[in-house]
Amino acid sequence: MPKLRAAGRASALPRKAVCLAAAGVLATGSPVAYASASPPAPNAVIVWDMNAQTAIWDVAGQQPQVQAHSFAMVHGAVYDAVNAIAGSPYQPYLIAPRATGAESANAAVATAAFRVLAALFPAQQARLQTQYDESLATIPDGTAKRRGISVGAQAAAAMIAARQDDGAFGDQTWTVGTQPGQWRPTPPAYASDGAWVGHLKPFLIPSASMFRTSGPPALTSRRYARDFNEVKTIGAATSTVRTTDQTQAAIWWHDRHLAEWEIKRQLATTQRLSTLQSARMFAMVDLTEADATTACFNEKAAWSFWRPITAIQLADTDGNPETTADPGWTPLLVTPPHPDFTSGHTCFTAASMSALAHFFGRDDISFSGYSAASGTTRHFRSFSQALAEVIEARVWGGIHTRTADVQGARIGKQVTAYATTHYFRVKPKPGG
Repeated sequence: MPKLRAAGRASALPRKAVCLAAAGVLATGSPVAYASASPPAPNAVIVWDMNAQTAIWDVAGQQPQVQAHSFAMVHGAVYDAVNAIAGSPYQPYLIAPRATGAESANAAVATAAFRVLAALFPAQQARLQTQYDESLATIPDGTAKRRGISVGAQAAAAMIAARQDDGAFGDQTWTVGTQPGQWRPTPPAYASDGAWVGHLKPFLIPSASMFRTSGPPALTSRRYARDFNEVKTIGAATSTVRTTDQTQAAIWWHDRHLAEWEIKRQLATTQRLSTLQSARMFAMVDLTEADATTACFNEKAAWSFWRPITAIQLADTDGNPETTADPGWTPLLVTPPHPDFTSGHTCFTAASMSALAHFFGRDDISFSGYSAASGTTRHFRSFSQALAEVIEARVWGGIHTRTADVQGARIGKQVTAYATTHYFRVKPKPGG
């Protein structure tokens, strides 16, 4: 597949019952209504999201900006399949395969996810096939199963076709500069990677550059000096003002095995989401995350602004009397191999947290996530609290300036606002 190198028991409820089960989440973001008091059967969307994470990170080792693209493909297809079986109460993303409502949603989820993952990771075909066969073995043979497989296959095929030659893994490179303010590779690896992400065809927004900012602050400005001196003081590897909790937070948010994937599964479980609700939530979050990441990497390419480690070591060249060079300064975290402005992680997290707040119709839902990198679990009382912390954490880690974080978060929220206005909405009733 070009440019895509390195998806329980069957639910056969009548269409009316499936649609009623889906009605708990409204396009306006109204709170979800939970009616089921009995322990739910395994949620196929959650199961296949875990399988996807194994393929995307545990085996392929994709970096966060690449993971976003892969997860978006998986869950866009899963959503279209499940939504079709439920009678298409919501706008489809790409396609609404013909369905009666009697198809097995679990078979559709497994097939959609498996086929997308197999297209993305052909080297993992045998392992993925085993997972798929095991999923199908739990579903009774019959018409519902066969038709569920067909619906899932159609949704996967539509997604694979839509993302053919979408710019993934292109040959773009970052512009390397030599003048003050211009990005250049940073120690220890002096690597340059991921420039293609800013040139991906978006999933939802019309253009990767539609939320262009006015750029980083001028090197001689007071705001630049404030950003500079803050990250120099608190983000240093040897900082004496950064607290233990701030250090742990910086490492937690930097873990390449993103806790944010776990958080969505946790919320689907604790909030007792149905298969359709889960499919819609995962698609809404993952597709907005992917587009926010693309928008921010497009922004990085537009401004090509130097990272704190470069800025601090070469501050005697910036023309700002309020900055002082420290040639031996290093950050707490290893600096990623791309420019500072804007922060990809705050773009990504702002998109996910604002999408979750929209989906649930509220901000104050508690959740947590564990990071093996920090050896800690962080707890959050709300989606906005998590976003506020990642903005700080990238400064505490010494790898981003505050302005890059704040502007990145702004782009992430803008992507979500566009996505939720134009996609995933309740379909109008005929004649309504």
